[in-house]
Amino acid sequence: MAEIKSHEFDRFAEKGAELYKIFIIYGPDRGLVSERAAVLAGKTGVSQDDPFAMLKLDISDLQGDPGRLLDEVNALGLFGGSKLIWLRGAANEKQLLDAIQILADGPPPANVLIVEAGDLKKGSGLRKIAEPAKSIAVIPCYADDTRALNSLVDTELGNEGLRISPAARQKLLDHLGGDRVASRNEIRKLALYCRGMGTVEENHIDEIIGDASGVSADEAVDAILSGDLAGLQRAIQKVLTSKTPIFLVLQSCLKQFQMLDLMKAEMEEKKLPTAQVMATLGRHIHFKRKPIVEKALRNWNSQALSRETERLQAAVLMSRQKQTLEPSIAFHTLMAIAIQSSR
Repeated sequence: MAEIKSHEFDRFAEKGAELYKIFIIYGPDRGLVSERAAVLAGKTGVSQDDPFAMLKLDISDLQGDPGRLLDEVNALGLFGGSKLIWLRGAANEKQLLDAIQILADGPPPANVLIVEAGDLKKGSGLRKIAEPAKSIAVIPCYADDTRALNSLVDTELGNEGLRISPAARQKLLDHLGGDRVASRNEIRKLALYCRGMGTVEENHIDEIIGDASGVSADEAVDAILSGDLAGLQRAIQKVLTSKTPIFLVLQSCLKQFQMLDLMKAEMEEKKLPTAQVMATLGRHIHFKRKPIVEKALRNWNSQALSRETERLQAAVLMSRQKQTLEPSIAFHTLMAIAIQSSR
């Protein structure tokens, strides 16, 4: 089993990646999945500008052509040398599982295969095949913890010759997490704003990223969990009026659904009642919000929680890539989840 833990990835990319031809990268942090796939693609030495050397596929490209992935992975390059096959949007599709099983049982393929997958549960098809296989590197990507975020802050600000005060660091960390690409973009935006200043102070965080302390996102998140469409519209309007970035509501909702997903998995794996999980994993939740979260745990199943978490991950990433459309992306995403909740 070649599972690469989060803290091992940088060293693996430098000194261990060349030992493998197949990489399965998965997890709830879609930005981190994408970022690590790009790092590994760069380590292959394959020119990403050469259409004869690199092929990017979406999982939908395999529908109706189940043998295509195997054909591409084993095909000889037109001008010699290894090719890179980069597959995105994977989960547990049969055509993918069949191909990975054959690759896991056989000799190393002629070309390099990188698979970007979503949040795969333990024991799911793709993990069940890939994790025991010695020829496959499995790389889980979970939301950054405080240590990882601090490292990201230091790296990005250090690139601009900037330091950050303790108070500013804590305020910045409150705005990060959930998606690596979104977090990195926020830090880079801050670094650009503070270029030449020497030290990032607390007021800089307020000026460029925004301070959500005046308007809590909990009201919007609770409206979503309750399926209260009118309440969600009022909460979003309040956020917009206060000039608070609506991205923070997306981020808060993502963190809440990630927590619900974790709590639900704990309930199902250990056959625990809702109250017991709330007493352990939910002990930090404000007492006024606990009935809403408890009701959500009873009403949402694991599949639905995973689906909406992925929807939020995609929205967070898209809102950072297309910031002019951020309000529209956030509103439509949050409203869609609220509608699902109301059902």
